[in-house]
Amino acid sequence: MKNRKIKLILILSTILLCLFTSLNIFTSYVKIKKTVEESIANQSLEAAHSIAASIDTDAYQQFLNNPQENDYYWKVRNYLNDARIKLGALFVYTLKVDNPEVSIAMITGMPKEMKEGFGIGVVCTVPAKHVEKAYNGETYVTEVIHDSEHGSYLSVGAPIKDDNGTIIGYLGIDISADTLNGIKGKVIEDNLFNFIFNGVLILIVIGSFLFLQRWYQKEVAKEVGATEDTYLAEIKTLITSVSSLRHDFTNHIQVLHGLLQLEKTDQARQYLSSLSKEVQAIKSLKLNIDHPGLSILLQTKKLTAQNHHIDMDFTLSQNDFNKIKTTDLIKILSNLIDNAIDAAVELPEEQRKIKICCTADESQYEFKITNTGPNIANPDHIFKQGFSTKKHENGRLRGQGLFIVKEIVTKYNGHISIDSSKHLETTAIVRIPIK
Repeated sequence: MKNRKIKLILILSTILLCLFTSLNIFTSYVKIKKTVEESIANQSLEAAHSIAASIDTDAYQQFLNNPQENDYYWKVRNYLNDARIKLGALFVYTLKVDNPEVSIAMITGMPKEMKEGFGIGVVCTVPAKHVEKAYNGETYVTEVIHDSEHGSYLSVGAPIKDDNGTIIGYLGIDISADTLNGIKGKVIEDNLFNFIFNGVLILIVIGSFLFLQRWYQKEVAKEVGATEDTYLAEIKTLITSVSSLRHDFTNHIQVLHGLLQLEKTDQARQYLSSLSKEVQAIKSLKLNIDHPGLSILLQTKKLTAQNHHIDMDFTLSQNDFNKIKTTDLIKILSNLIDNAIDAAVELPEEQRKIKICCTADESQYEFKITNTGPNIANPDHIFKQGFSTKKHENGRLRGQGLFIVKEIVTKYNGHISIDSSKHLETTAIVRIPIK
């Protein structure tokens, strides 16, 4: 009778093990899938805003006045095709939204030799509920759309505004489902060890429980008190271990999510392939920051600096910087720090230094980035769109970073200045008033 009970307990335990392990894997898969889709959607929407803000609205308006394959058409189309290549997107295009149900594709960024299927006025596959959002002047992010002609993809859209702030069209970006599934598969594959480890740990818990139960039955007559204390302590230790494991797993996913949001895919791959080393590198940067997005950004830039042998220091006020949107704050600092890193790496390793100061008082925020590196001959010219101190690489358009920073700072009625008067040292200062 006793052996039958033990077998029954073992069978039930195995069933529960399989059930809980499957449920854990499924829940983790759903969370990872949702996190990846949200990250890529948000990243693509930010890209759509950036492209829409940088498009030549005068040329596009001239095209809309006479929607034909004229010089204005090809100028915008070449720009959109360049953006598509840089993003790795399926399509980058403009939309005409003059009713709440159907949108019309006007210019699709594709190579000049590709004409069939990319003409002016093609009906777009954006669902009606998202077209209605665009019709009301809002951005949109679709679910995965299944298209018999172009396959499955996720689509985002942001308004194109002229100099007066009037919406003259929409900028759409389609991200292939293959891209989404590739990232999801990579994340799930790299977390497979965690899934297996969880299952093994649960099996150890169950096996330990059965072992303790049988040992307890044999020794109950002589050492009831000691056995009970040992049993309870063991279970408590196992539960603590499981809780610690789940907590660590959650932290890893959060870090990965932050890296993907910041478009640091190479660092994400490096993190996944050498998890222990990267986690230790991030923990070594102890920043007491109230702003989660800023904390992730500075940690990421710190890792980049370490990889380039750059000495990077921080001075940070105890402030949550909540008077400026997180996305705008990240754009400003990310572009300025990237420029500082690009300049610093041109010097010998022992001379590479970057200092980042983020301070706040009652009247303004001040962000100061000082780096060693070659001096800038004409600091007043670097905020122009397309201006760069570096050569074009592989035909890619450079010089967009500081132009974007200038646009954001101006939006907040702020001021940005570049001081490159000292020998081999440049300082960028952004001041944004607090209203």
